[in-house]
Amino acid sequence: MPIKFTKNATLDQILRHPEGKRILTKYHLPCLHCPMAAYEMGRLKIGEVAKIYGINIENLLAELNCTKS
Repeated sequence: MPIKFTKNATLDQILRHPEGKRILTKYHLPCLHCPMAAYEMGRLKIGEVAKIYGINIENLLAELNCTKS
């Protein structure tokens, strides 16, 4: 059964999804290129990160959840 991503999913969980990096890059998530974030990928929740950077979390989650895992 595919994982259903929520705003509480960590960046690490999303990046393990086959399309995760492509989708996060599409939404211009700066954390992917931040050296400090690399140490916190397992703790950073996508909902919190999206709020900080003004990313539409509903659209992001819908796209993540519509792709095949």
